[in-house]
Amino acid sequence: ELVRSSNLICSMPLTFKTRIGYKDASRVAHTFAPNIREWGAAALTLHGRTRAQRYSREADWDYIKKVADVSSVPIIGNGDIYTYHDYVENVVKNQDAIDTCMIARGALVKPWIFTEIKEQRNWDISSHERFEMLKNFTRFGLEHWGSDERGVEQTRRFLLEWMSFTHRYTPVGILETIDGQLANVSMTQRPPKFVGRDDMETMLASDDASVWVDLCEKLLGKAPDGWKFTPKHKSNAYRTNARESEGGMAFAEANG
Repeated sequence: ELVRSSNLICSMPLTFKTRIGYKDASRVAHTFAPNIREWGAAALTLHGRTRAQRYSREADWDYIKKVADVSSVPIIGNGDIYTYHDYVENVVKNQDAIDTCMIARGALVKPWIFTEIKEQRNWDISSHERFEMLKNFTRFGLEHWGSDERGVEQTRRFLLEWMSFTHRYTPVGILETIDGQLANVSMTQRPPKFVGRDDMETMLASDDASVWVDLCEKLLGKAPDGWKFTPKHKSNAYRTNARESEGGMAFAEANG
């Protein structure tokens, strides 16, 4: 009903996004995918996890393909596209069923992923190039929110929220290779602590929010006295070894 109602007031093609179900035992996307065109939607973006899983397991692209095979509209796959290898394995090799993909966390952690996909390469981006991206973000923020005190602090807050993602990146130049090839890195793997190839690379990899604040001060000046930052993003972003209750995770998510 929501899709039908939304379609009535849209002046452009309507798409919607959903996960594959609520729990593993109740994957339902394949049951309604054949009816989507009748509802009036032009495409479906499908995240390959259940809601209860949050981000604790790898996205199930085999199931996304299963849904695409029976869907009445184009399917846009979503989940764990972190390298151009992921794009090739999950999208290009299934292009007879899956039309394209949506990239979410992968773009927050490494916004240059689109260049990697376009050029089909791993980009060993330098700490200087990454810091330049932070500079650009700061400039855009001040242009949008203004350069007065309120605009500066708004920019600082959003920049720090972004850095709560960017610090997860492990430079490909320090990864070990197997037979001359890089092992594929998954976003569900917690990156190990490491010392970078220069001080800036080490700071950019820190999971200490106070280090992020220090980096922001290089761009926006000193933060107000007593100013502290706690990331809003608290999702379970990495695979865990312990068996967790899906219902428990969902309850925790609902309660912040």
